[in-house]
Amino acid sequence: MLLTGASFGIGRALALRLGQAGAKLLLAARSAQALETLAGEIKAAGGEARVLPLDLADPAAIDALAARLATDGVVADVVIHNAGKSIRRLITDSLDRAHDFSRTIAVNYLGPVRLQLALLPAMLTKRGGQIVAVSSLGVRLPPAPRWAAYSASKSAFDVWMASARPELAAYGIACTSIYLGLVHTRMSEPTERYRGMPGLTADEAARVICRALVCRPRRIEPWWIRPLRVLAPWCEGTVDRLFRRSLRRELAGRTAQDRRG
Repeated sequence: MLLTGASFGIGRALALRLGQAGAKLLLAARSAQALETLAGEIKAAGGEARVLPLDLADPAAIDALAARLATDGVVADVVIHNAGKSIRRLITDSLDRAHDFSRTIAVNYLGPVRLQLALLPAMLTKRGGQIVAVSSLGVRLPPAPRWAAYSASKSAFDVWMASARPELAAYGIACTSIYLGLVHTRMSEPTERYRGMPGLTADEAARVICRALVCRPRRIEPWWIRPLRVLAPWCEGTVDRLFRRSLRRELAGRTAQDRRG
């Protein structure tokens, strides 16, 4: 079982749970030292874990990891795409930051796709397994301001998963998409307004993913998402006006602050 983004937050909590359950884990993330510490905890508790430092924005690193597993005869029959990069920024604040978009889509879409394509041949030969995408509720809701980079990249991988699902089902490979709301981790911590909002802990999110591994559903999302998606087209104008009103107030506040400064 290969888990990306394993070093912190949801990935770390999930790795500890899976290790306790007896899973043979391949832990992938950029933070090699944090992975070594995590693997040590898993092994101390009687589990199995192997550390695989990986930057999903580096195609050569992805190819090298896949080649290494193939050489060692290791088949990752379950792949959990948990790693992600979040950016909450207005487009007007990104005019000289094109890397906001290129880096985000590399980590959230292009990297996971390249990794999965490299791992699929062994899964197809084995004719079984599961691909799990840890996604965001934002993918299932009307697009919101500030989330252009993040939501576009997450939506891209969501469409890839939806397209792959019927193709891979013929080989016994299940595809599961999990749409999580706010999870209080170090990724959400910098946004002050999120700190007091209700949300899941990393361990609660890990439990949701564990349920997906056992039940292998097509998707996991809150019950209210489906009726909301039916109503959304009828409310598009209202939602758009609310977004614009909120942004006008914010920009007016910025202008006033700049004048005082």
